[in-house]
Amino acid sequence: MQANLPQLILPIKLEKSEERLTSLGGVVVLEEMAQALQVWQRVDEQLAGPGSGRGYRPSEFVQPLVWMLHAGGRRLEDLRELRAEQEVLEKLGLRAVPDAGTVGDWLRRQGERGVAGLERVNRELIQDSLEEEGEELTLDVDATEIVGEKQEAQWTYNHVQGYMPLLGYVHGLCVGQEFRDGNVSPGAGILPFAQKCEAALPEGKRIYFRSDSAAYQAEVIDYYSQPGRTFTITADLDAAVKREIKNLAESAWQAYRTAEGLATDRQIAETVHTMNRTQQAFRLIVLRWLNPQPNLFETERYCYHAVASNREESAAEVIWKHNGRGNSENWHKEVKVGLGMEQMPCGQRPVLRHRRTGL
Repeated sequence: MQANLPQLILPIKLEKSEERLTSLGGVVVLEEMAQALQVWQRVDEQLAGPGSGRGYRPSEFVQPLVWMLHAGGRRLEDLRELRAEQEVLEKLGLRAVPDAGTVGDWLRRQGERGVAGLERVNRELIQDSLEEEGEELTLDVDATEIVGEKQEAQWTYNHVQGYMPLLGYVHGLCVGQEFRDGNVSPGAGILPFAQKCEAALPEGKRIYFRSDSAAYQAEVIDYYSQPGRTFTITADLDAAVKREIKNLAESAWQAYRTAEGLATDRQIAETVHTMNRTQQAFRLIVLRWLNPQPNLFETERYCYHAVASNREESAAEVIWKHNGRGNSENWHKEVKVGLGMEQMPCGQRPVLRHRRTGL
């Protein structure tokens, strides 16, 4: 084969090379960003170091795990792919990659202290990343289901064995996570979790809290009714909410258009509502549309969707903002599919918590 191929059609120059091909070239870009943010230095500061001068530093365990997940790895055994890429490792400045068994043992030894250390690293990175954002930060809190046929896995409300971690996002950045068994309700402890997410954010920002009906609780609404905080939460269609909807006059319903001004088959109206244990009333914004399949057991003419809020925009604008919470599903997919979190490597909770904290 000729060393240089003639250029005939496309402006591409091909040359023969003895260099070894690799599919991990993109990891170099990831490492460039990590070094610019001093990620590995922070990891070494927050996690316990080796007991002797010959041991691996904490960053030498965390680095290959981060690279592996970004490169498409799913299990600890996939570290072997990194160990075989000596040219890439030399470019990244890593002298060696621990084997899968060594990494697994290290994760178990770290335990809860290691999880707390990684959370401190995450908190520092989050504050640096969000400091230059606008005056208001949107906090999306949502649970996601991970199917895991492990002996320790519990049954979820979808009748599968797995886990139900709770995640908090601000503008697509994961600012909090809580690893949970599959039988834990998404609404359990949601306010303390949201407060934990807030603690990771830069000070002096207004907080806009956005969630599904798991957060439709009096304590959550009271907390986000305080100055400097607003909320939109999907309301449960319980008896009290349905009664308020029935009391709406027909003249209260207006045509609903999308944010782009497109007409829809829905109508919008609003009223004021309160719960038994809330300290003040809040807006209840309701969408309705004709029931496409009325039957003997479902005689309602309309289907309804209600959103509780204390924001001051028009009813339609509040709905548009609240609909943005649908991005949480895309962020879940990025975490689960893009970073391999849809699979749990084992049933041991310390390792699983480390895996989730590495977000």
